[in-house]
Amino acid sequence: MKKLVIMAVLAVAATSAFAQGDALKSIMKSKDYTEAEKLLNANLLSLSNDQKAKAYNKLVDLAMEKVSKEESTMNTNQLIVQMQQGNPEPYDTLGLFKAAYAAMKNGLECDKYDNMPNAKGKISPKFHKSNQQKLYRLRTHLINGGQYAAEKGNQTDALNNYALYVETASAPLFAEVDKTKEPDQWLGEVARVAAVYSFQAKDLENANKYCDIALKDTASYHEALGLKMYLMQQGLKTREDSLKCLKEVETLYASNKDAQIFNSLVTLYGGLGMDDKQLSLIGERIAVEPNNANIWAMKGQNEMNAGKWDDAIASLKKSVEIDDKQAIVFTYLGYSMNSKAATLATAAEQKALLVESLGYLEKARSLDPDRKEANWSYPLYQCYYSLYGADDSRTKEMEALVK
Repeated sequence: MKKLVIMAVLAVAATSAFAQGDALKSIMKSKDYTEAEKLLNANLLSLSNDQKAKAYNKLVDLAMEKVSKEESTMNTNQLIVQMQQGNPEPYDTLGLFKAAYAAMKNGLECDKYDNMPNAKGKISPKFHKSNQQKLYRLRTHLINGGQYAAEKGNQTDALNNYALYVETASAPLFAEVDKTKEPDQWLGEVARVAAVYSFQAKDLENANKYCDIALKDTASYHEALGLKMYLMQQGLKTREDSLKCLKEVETLYASNKDAQIFNSLVTLYGGLGMDDKQLSLIGERIAVEPNNANIWAMKGQNEMNAGKWDDAIASLKKSVEIDDKQAIVFTYLGYSMNSKAATLATAAEQKALLVESLGYLEKARSLDPDRKEANWSYPLYQCYYSLYGADDSRTKEMEALVK
C-alpha cells in the first residue's frame, strides 16, 4: 500500500510538471495575443516564477507586434504627407493605444516575476534590460490613449492609461533609465488628472496618492493643491473625522502658507466652532497681507456671523476699499449696517446708517443684478421700507423679489 501511495504522488507530480511545460509551450507557440492571454490566465497558478516571466514576456512581444505595425503605418503616412506623394493609409488608433497599454502592463508583470527566485532559488533576470529599452518610450502612448478615451467618454480606460503612466514613472523596470536627459514634463499634470478620475470613481485612496505626486510638480501644484484640500474634507461624518482632517491641514499650513490651505483651515475652524482660533488665524494673515480684500471680507463675515456689527462693518468697509467689485461683500456690509441700525436708540441715527447701507446695497445690485452671487434683495427691501414706506414703488419692487 505504501508503495502505491508513493507511486501515486510521483505520478501527480509528473503530471503537474508536464502540465506546466505543456501550458507554457502553448503560450509560447501562440501567435494571437488574446489566445495567449487566455492561456496564461487559465494556467497562471501552475507556472513557476521563471515560466510566468517567459509567458508575460511573450504577451509583451505579441502586443509590440501590433504597436510596431500601427506605428509603421503612421510613420509612412507622415512621409507621404511631407513628400506629397501617394495617399495615406488608415491605421488602428484605438488598437495602437490598447496594444501599448497591454505591452506596458505585461512588461511590469514580466519584470516582477523575472526578479523573483527561480526553482533553484536564484535571481537571474532575462528580460529586464530588453523590455526596459523597448517599453519606456511607450509611456507617451499612455497619455495619448488616456486623452483618446476621455474624448470618447470612456472614463475607465482614461483612468487606466493615466494611472499606468504615473506608476511607470517609478517602476523598477525603468529604474536604470537616465531621466535627467529627458525629464518627465507631463508627470505632475497626468497625476493630477488621474487623481480627478480616481475621485470620480470613488477611489479616494488612489486619488490622494496621485494628488500627492502632482503636488511635487511646480507646474501642476496649484490645481493639485485645490484638489488635495477638497479630498481631505471628503467623508467627514463625525467630529473626530473633522478633527483628524484639521490636524492634517494644520500640519500642511505650518510648512506652506498657500491661500488654498489657509481658506480650508479657516473653514474647518469655523465648522468646528473654534471661533477664537479662526479669528486668530485671520488676524495673523492680515498682518502679513494687509491689502488682501478677501481676507478682510473673511474677517468681516466671521464678525457678522458673531453679531459684532461694529467690527464687521469696519472689516467689510476695508475690503470694499481695496476691491469694489465683489457684490457679496457689499451685501454683507449692507446687512451688517441694517442690523446695527436696529440697535440704535434714535430714529435719526437709524436713518443715517440706513442711508449709508442703501448705497452699498444698491452697489451690490448693480454688480450682480440677477443675484447669482449675492442675495441683496431682502436687506435692500429693509432699507426701502424703513426709509420710504410700504407704498413706495421701490419697496414694492423689492417685496416682490423677496416673496
